[in-house]
Amino acid sequence: MKRFRWISVIAMVLCLALVAASPVLAAEEGAEASPLTPVFQWINFAIVAGLIGWLLVKKAPPFFARRATQIASAIDDAGRVKAKADAQRRDAEQRLANLAAEIEQLREAARRDAAAESQRIQAAAKEEAAKIQAAARLEVDAAARGARIELRALATRLSIERAEAVLRAEMTPAAEEGMFTTFLGELSSAGAAPGRLN
Repeated sequence: MKRFRWISVIAMVLCLALVAASPVLAAEEGAEASPLTPVFQWINFAIVAGLIGWLLVKKAPPFFARRATQIASAIDDAGRVKAKADAQRRDAEQRLANLAAEIEQLREAARRDAAAESQRIQAAAKEEAAKIQAAARLEVDAAARGARIELRALATRLSIERAEAVLRAEMTPAAEEGMFTTFLGELSSAGAAPGRLN
């Protein structure tokens, strides 16, 4: 149905165009101008103007209504997009306003963490120092015991050497002979004693 309407409208426009163009074509061919030429021109003008007016009245309102609806829809869409953009902008501004506070909170948390880490490191260092000190005390005590043992051994060796030196200095051949005689006497008295028991 719409197709038939469009075909009829196109056919009518072509017929009117031919009617409107015939005086112009006749004038161009060199034919004598008829006294009715201005009348036909006015009639052609009226037909063309009427056709244009009819098209505007018939087709323009739905076209403009559709365009108005599209424009209103686009305005609504733009309003929604603008509202969304405004919300995002407000959110960004709020975050930006809170950014300084968040940075300060992060810095404070970093300070607390650094202080806690420092205390932990100090406690670990004190504990390690105590362990090292205890180990050093044990090593010193062990070294002192070893030194005392070595000192005793040295003192014993020196005492023996000194005693030997004194004995060598005091041992004369006469003293040796006296000692030997005393020794033999003790042996002989010791040998007689077991005989007596038998």
